[in-house]
Amino acid sequence: MKSEYDVVVIGAGPAGSIAAKTAAEKGLNVLMIEKRQEIGDPVRCAEGVSKIWLRKHIEPDYRWICADLKGSRIFAPDGTMIEMAEEIAGGEVGYVLERKLFDRALAYESAKAGAEVMVKTRATDLIIENGFVKGVKVMHLGEAYDIRAKIVIGADGVESKIGRWAGINTSLKPADLETCAQYLMSGTGVDQNYCHFYLGNEIAPAGYIWVFPKGRDIANVGIGILGSKSGEKHAIDYLNDFVQKHYPDASILEIDVGGVPVSGSIKKTIVNGLMLVGDAARQSDPITGGGIINAMEAGKIAGEVAYNAITKGDVSTKALQEYEDRWRGSIGYEINNSLIVKETFTDFTDNEINSLAHSLEGVNFTSMSLLDLLYALFRANKKLLWDLRVLFKNVVKYELDFER
Repeated sequence: MKSEYDVVVIGAGPAGSIAAKTAAEKGLNVLMIEKRQEIGDPVRCAEGVSKIWLRKHIEPDYRWICADLKGSRIFAPDGTMIEMAEEIAGGEVGYVLERKLFDRALAYESAKAGAEVMVKTRATDLIIENGFVKGVKVMHLGEAYDIRAKIVIGADGVESKIGRWAGINTSLKPADLETCAQYLMSGTGVDQNYCHFYLGNEIAPAGYIWVFPKGRDIANVGIGILGSKSGEKHAIDYLNDFVQKHYPDASILEIDVGGVPVSGSIKKTIVNGLMLVGDAARQSDPITGGGIINAMEAGKIAGEVAYNAITKGDVSTKALQEYEDRWRGSIGYEINNSLIVKETFTDFTDNEINSLAHSLEGVNFTSMSLLDLLYALFRANKKLLWDLRVLFKNVVKYELDFER
C-alpha cells in the first residue's frame, strides 16, 4: 500500500470492483480497500441477476453460478400464480449467483487489471483540503495511514459514511429502507428452474417473500418489508411463519439480515474529488431491492469518469457532473419508474392484488412488453391508470423512441 494513488475505491462489492477495474484498465493507479477480511461475506442479497446485463461486465462462470433460470412465478395472496419468462421477469431473474465467489471473482478481475486490493482495511475519515476530497484515512491491522488520491469513490453501502463525511446526506428514514432477512435452506423441494415471489400484506407488508433456487435442492428463502411496517412483528418473524407453513421439514444452513434502500436515488452523488456508487448512492431498484447490475453499471461509469477527470486535471464537482448525468440518464431512469410503481402498489390491499393477478391469468408473457403488461393491468383496475400515469407516459415515449 502506497501513500498516494490516482483513485481510491472504498468497498469491494460489485460497484467498487467494477469501478476499480475500469479505472485500472484505463491506466490509472488504483487502490481498492475492503473493511472485512473476506470479500463477499456476509451475503446480504437474494443473489439473482439478469443474464444479458451481467455479460456486459463479466463472462459468466459456472463456478459462481448456482442456477440458470427459465423465469419467475409470482403468487398473489389468494394463491393465484402468474408465470413470467426470464426475459421480462425483471433484473433479478436469470442467474442465481454464489455471491461469496462472485464478488471475489470481480475483485480478482480488478486486481488483474492492475488495481491494488487491500482487505481488513477500514476507512476512518476523509482527507479534505480547500473544499476538495484529497484522500482517505484508513486503519489496517491496527496501524493508521493517510492515503492521498485525486479521486475517492465511495462504494461503502447503505447510509454511506464516506458520503456523510463529504457532506452528503446519506441517512434513511424507516419508510426508505427495506428490512430484510434470508435463510439459505436445504430440503425445500423448490422447482430449480424458477424464482418464486409471494405477495400479500399478511405475509410481507409492503414487500414480498422470495425463494431463489441454488441447485441441489438448496434455495435462498427471504423477505423484505418496509422499515415503517416493522412494528412488534419483525421481518424475520414473518419469514419464520412462511417457512413453517411451506418448508417445515427443511433445514436452515445460514442466516443473513440487512437493509436495502428503496427510496429512489440519493439527491447528490458527487462532490469535489468524490463519487458515490451502488447502495451508497441508493442505486438499488425500489420495487425489488435488487442492486447488483445497477451497482456494476454505476461502477463502470464512475471508473470512466474518473479517468476523464484526472486526464483533464479537473476533479471538481463540475467535471464529475458527467458521472451524475450519465448514470441518472440510464439506470436512474429505471429507478425513477420503479419508484412510481412501488409507491403505488405499497398501498394496495390483498383484494386489489388478487384482482390484478386474476386479470393476468392466461396472458402469454413470452411476448409481452412492459407496455402490454401495463395495458393488461389498467383494464383490470382503472384507478391504476391514474396512479401510474407518469410511468405510462414514460414507457410509451421510450417504446416509440426505440421503434424510431
